[in-house]
Amino acid sequence: MKNRYPVLKNRRPRPLTVVIMDGIGFREGNPGNAVAAASTPHLDRLVQTCPHTLLKAHGTAVGLPSDEDMGNSEVGHNALGAGRFYPQGARLVNEAIASGRIFEGRGWKRLVDFCRRHNGTFHFLGLFSDGNVHSHLDHLKAMINRLAREEEIARVRIHILLDGRDVGETSALDYVVPFESFLKDIREATGCDCRIASGGGRMKITMDRYEADWNMVALGWKTHVAGEGRMFPSAEAAIRALREENPGVIDQDLPPFVIAGEDGPAGAMRDGDAVVYFNFRGDRAIEISRAFEEEDFDKFERIPRPDVAYAGMMEYDTEAHIPKSYLVEPPCIEHTMGEYLAAAGIRQMAISETQKYGHVTYFWNGNRSGKIDEDLEEYIEVPSDRVPFEQRPWMKSAEITDRVVEAVMSNRFDMIRLNFPNGDMVGHTGVFHAAVIAVESVDLAIGRIMHAVEKAGGILIVTADHGNADEMFELDRKTGMPKLGENGLPKPKTAHTLNPVRFIVYDPSGNGAIRINPDVKNPGLTHVAATCFQLLGLEPPELYDPPLLVCS
Repeated sequence: MKNRYPVLKNRRPRPLTVVIMDGIGFREGNPGNAVAAASTPHLDRLVQTCPHTLLKAHGTAVGLPSDEDMGNSEVGHNALGAGRFYPQGARLVNEAIASGRIFEGRGWKRLVDFCRRHNGTFHFLGLFSDGNVHSHLDHLKAMINRLAREEEIARVRIHILLDGRDVGETSALDYVVPFESFLKDIREATGCDCRIASGGGRMKITMDRYEADWNMVALGWKTHVAGEGRMFPSAEAAIRALREENPGVIDQDLPPFVIAGEDGPAGAMRDGDAVVYFNFRGDRAIEISRAFEEEDFDKFERIPRPDVAYAGMMEYDTEAHIPKSYLVEPPCIEHTMGEYLAAAGIRQMAISETQKYGHVTYFWNGNRSGKIDEDLEEYIEVPSDRVPFEQRPWMKSAEITDRVVEAVMSNRFDMIRLNFPNGDMVGHTGVFHAAVIAVESVDLAIGRIMHAVEKAGGILIVTADHGNADEMFELDRKTGMPKLGENGLPKPKTAHTLNPVRFIVYDPSGNGAIRINPDVKNPGLTHVAATCFQLLGLEPPELYDPPLLVCS
């Protein structure tokens, strides 16, 4: 087959190292821009001396419903590893609900039939916002409407995980108050007894990932399933009281609560109930799904363990088939970069700390658990600290870099991919000065990797999966200036951004005469995979989006 794209002839770098600066986007403006405020001599040098461009990392470019949807680490790594975009979680669920396909599916019908047969309660559990990264309230409302108006289910309970991360950091009541009105309308129109039953901050209960802290899931089980915990008459009352008692604590970190009346908890789960975990994103959905489904589960004692019918919004792990029952088919991502490179005999290493380890493995490989080729791949997880990220914004960047530098110099790998989580995880805290330190920590690490790449004669790619630390304040879109809170200070922003990310190629040998290809219009994350093939001296697959470079 004729080579469609120029590659580096007779040269395979040892190795090609790909750095993903998670959550470090690019923005021209300075207010609230921790990336611009940070001292980044190594990134500055790369931009001044190396081929570079900006990549779109959000919206339709990564398979999300619209360009108003911010990118995230899951879809970003899917796009990086797959070489083209696939319709992603929110878009798939939107289409399934709009067409009615979700309600005709086996997963939905199984839950409704089980609930009717046992005269049970139908429960929903998930992230309670319209952030559209893990979930969306419109999906929850559509399912509640269906149950009450067409399925004629008598009781519905909602267990809400407060966001404050993909949306405003203290926006919970902006969602709870109108949602209570929505539930009231449902009750009055249909007679369906639908109420909020429990809740808590997403970083306190239930939504752990990569087995970083099973205690979060255990506390979620106690709160949602057993109905045990501090009790309040309503979600609004709980949120107001917990905020007053915990000044400065944002929604994602609020303690758990249970809604109760004179008869006790409003929504403890019982035999014969049905449960939907309505998050569509997988990483923070797998552990609670395992707790509901696994017979030989040993991470914590499930007391009680009611006989319920459980389903996730999607299949969160397509290899391990978690959960067994789900409502919407996930994207079937095939022919990933990892598969092609393994077939070509390319020796690969993937590394990050716990918080993003699954992104450079599971998500990069198209939502596939485990290695593609045990003989050719090495996956390294550096255990994350269990402290608030703003208290240790350097996270595990030094330890990751130690391992990467060793690997670059070892001549054992053809390609190394790594993720520095700092810009994203610290960015989500809304603490500006901590985010600045996070970015500086990543820059320091990149400098060390650059030196190793120089000595080894390899090539370095530096990019990111989405923005976050680049916009730490809520901005007025007309003026570009920060919005002010009640205290007169800029309102912190904890969500991802719509900003592009950098793509930089560092070839210290200069053998490839590399430059950015001007013919690639609107470049995005999906173009990175073919570019890696190009730099490895391999023909990119025809189904991939074209590479970003011209190599002569």
